[in-house]
Amino acid sequence: MFSPANCSDIPTTVPSDAGIAGAGVLLSSAITAFTALLLSASLIIQEFSRKRSSPSVIRRKLLSSYSDQQILVGIGIQSVGLIQSATLIPYHFFLIWMLSLLSMATHNAALLTLVHDFQRDWVLRWMRQALMFVNLALSCTYGVFVLESKIHGLPPTLPIGCVWADTNNKTSNVGGIDYVGTIVTVAGNCVIFGLATWYLQSRRQRFYKAVQLVGLVLMAAIAIGATTRAYLLSQAFGQPDVQLADEGEKSWSFGQLLSMLMLFLPVVSIVEIMRGEIAVAPPVEDDSDTQVLIGTNAGGKY
Repeated sequence: MFSPANCSDIPTTVPSDAGIAGAGVLLSSAITAFTALLLSASLIIQEFSRKRSSPSVIRRKLLSSYSDQQILVGIGIQSVGLIQSATLIPYHFFLIWMLSLLSMATHNAALLTLVHDFQRDWVLRWMRQALMFVNLALSCTYGVFVLESKIHGLPPTLPIGCVWADTNNKTSNVGGIDYVGTIVTVAGNCVIFGLATWYLQSRRQRFYKAVQLVGLVLMAAIAIGATTRAYLLSQAFGQPDVQLADEGEKSWSFGQLLSMLMLFLPVVSIVEIMRGEIAVAPPVEDDSDTQVLIGTNAGGKY
């Protein structure tokens, strides 16, 4: 795992990795992301229509579960990918980056809807802020790796860790859509992190509903873009840009089925809520776009 990358020999083919780019992994990530986006949209629409008769506890609990799951998944897969950079080829490294962007969009969509819930406890709020920063740092690191591989024209069958090695196997390749797109993606991640931080920490927010609507559309666009890019590049659903030695990413192995089964974990919490085993606080109502989000007591005084 921690051995140096072999950058001297360029293989003609490389083995597939269903744990990264398998059909079940890609499908479960996409289903989770778009389920969370639909839940966020339904809750925001309910707030717009000001239907307060239903507290939407189950949907909020389910969305919160997906949000926590996705930010931890994003950090986890990126960390493992960096540890294995001496063996991972650019194809798999890039797919990990796309999946992490998908998880980031899922978390931010939930943040737009559940910001009041996240602000109730300052410890949990700052813990979430720290996780968001770690996720940003990892995503930017991935962007630098991908950018270096594009600039130096790293052969697709060499490990991504070879971008820092001084070899004769690289060619200069500055420019192009991939080059510009990588820079824009990294810069966009930083901007989104800044806006998400303001949204999470701000005590007074103007144009609250406008921010929710624009933010949700932006997160949906990011999720659609990342999913489309990953699917078109994957062996399971598209055409990879590298010659793979087998078709293991197309087969439904035990790990792929397990990824799909993990989608049902939040259902347990839903059943417990419906049975009254878990008490969940109802959503905080907002009377105007300039409402103070935190700092009120039970009597309504500041």
